[in-house]
Amino acid sequence: MPDLSPADTAKDAAARAAIALVEDGMRLGLGTGSTAVFMVQRLAERVRAEGLRLRCAATSRATCDLAESLGIRIEELDAIGWLDLTIDGADEIDPDLNLIKGGGGAHLREKITAAASDRMVVVADPGKVVERLGAFHLPVEVVPFGMETTRIHIRGLLDSLGLSQRPMLLRQREGQDFRTDEGNVILDLSLDEIPECGALAQGLAAIPGVVEHGLFLGMCDLALIGSPDGRVIEMTAAQVAQ
Repeated sequence: MPDLSPADTAKDAAARAAIALVEDGMRLGLGTGSTAVFMVQRLAERVRAEGLRLRCAATSRATCDLAESLGIRIEELDAIGWLDLTIDGADEIDPDLNLIKGGGGAHLREKITAAASDRMVVVADPGKVVERLGAFHLPVEVVPFGMETTRIHIRGLLDSLGLSQRPMLLRQREGQDFRTDEGNVILDLSLDEIPECGALAQGLAAIPGVVEHGLFLGMCDLALIGSPDGRVIEMTAAQVAQ
């Protein structure tokens, strides 16, 4: 891939490291986002070069379309069953390998896929690593019906966690309400820092109208952080536990 920017070089390095973990016969979940694009491209190269026999599920229509355009056959997750490995990107990664995901609006399918995998590996550039989650907006996917009532419930939850008066914006694309692959809308919460990720995740999940949120807590096993010079740093769950 010629003429990559430093940021894209870092993403590509992480993608290469992740694809090196793929073995013939694996059942894979393919993530969504800018770094995941590099991952799918590098996977396609290995499939062509080595004739890998894989069963792959995609976390979005965009990833499905890209993979199939590159010769990777995509199946429904239910047709595959359980996955050996899911490789995905992240918008933020903290030292405990907790994540914010959903910048691309695919966090519902991404979380379902990750939860159906023996292992979740995240690929990212150094800008995604943070000391505390929250600078990146937290996506909350909600059902359009009764959305204003859902907003009130979310606002009450944020107030109870010391996050009052934080912006909550309905995601737009090209002047229209953004719609997820499931036809829902996304409220982006600008929180700066999240003091209690577990309490926020639990509270959001309990609100009627909330379909899913972008907090991925305790799901990532390994984060591969690429650098502009091509090096890759590994962040592991084992390191976190020490």
